[in-house]
Amino acid sequence: MNAFRSDFDTDGMNLTFRPIRLPLLCFIMAGPLLPTVARAEQARMAIAANFIGPTKELIADFMQKTGDVIIPSFGSSGQFVIQIEQGAGYDGFLSADEAKPEKLLKDGFGVEKSQFTYAIGKLVLWSNTPAYPASESTLRAARFSHLALCKPDVAPYGAAAVATLKQLRLEQILQPRIVMGLDIAQAYQFVQSGNAELGFVALSQLHNKSAGTIWVVPSNLYPPIHQNALLLRQGEQNHVARAFLAYLQSKPAQAIIATYGYDMP
Repeated sequence: MNAFRSDFDTDGMNLTFRPIRLPLLCFIMAGPLLPTVARAEQARMAIAANFIGPTKELIADFMQKTGDVIIPSFGSSGQFVIQIEQGAGYDGFLSADEAKPEKLLKDGFGVEKSQFTYAIGKLVLWSNTPAYPASESTLRAARFSHLALCKPDVAPYGAAAVATLKQLRLEQILQPRIVMGLDIAQAYQFVQSGNAELGFVALSQLHNKSAGTIWVVPSNLYPPIHQNALLLRQGEQNHVARAFLAYLQSKPAQAIIATYGYDMP
C-alpha cells in the first residue's frame, strides 16, 4: 500500500505528495481472489500564492481527518483563470479575490452556487532593511530605490497596492521605483533578498516572522480583499474536492486561517 508524505517548499512555492513504499504482508490464498487494498483519493487545487502558509496546516489537518490527498499548485489568481480556461486539470480554485471565480462561473468553468468567501485578506507594507522602516512616511519620503508589488492585472494584492498608492497620491511619484513580481510570492522574495527595500505583501506571508518592520495598510485605502473559493466543473464529481471546500468552512479550518492574520467572513 502507499502512504503519503508532504514536502513543503516555500522557495519553490509548491506542495507535493510523494508516495512512500511500505512493506505489505502477503498471504497465500486458497481461492482465486485477493483482498482489495484501499487507496487514498485525491483532488488538485489551484491556490492563490498568499495562502501558502495556511494551506500547509489545512491540508495536514484535512488529510489526518479523511486520509484523502490534496495536491495544491500556487500562483497568481489571474494566471490560474487563464490556465483553467485553457483546460488545466484543477478540481477547485482558491482565488485571492471574488472577481476571478465569478468570471469562471460566467464562462462556464465553475459549479453554480459553490462559490464562497474563505478569508478576507490584509495588505501590508514590509521592509527588511533597517534604514527604511515600513511606514507611510517612508513611502512619502521616497528615498529608497525599489518598491516591490505584484502585477495588479493578475494578482489582487497587486491591485490593492496600486489602489493604496493612488489614495495616497504617490503612484506617479513612486512609479520609477516599482518592481513587479509575477505573483505576491515573488514580491515577497524581492524584499527578502534585499533586491527591494520595501514591498507590498499579504499579512499572512509574515506569520511568525520577526525580521523587518511592517505597516498594516489601513483598510480604507484599498477595496476589501474577499478571497473566494470555487468548485470547478472538472471537480464536480470529485468527492475529495467537495469535502475539502466544505472543510474550509468548518470552525477548525477557520481557526487555522485566522491565525495567519486573515479576517473571517
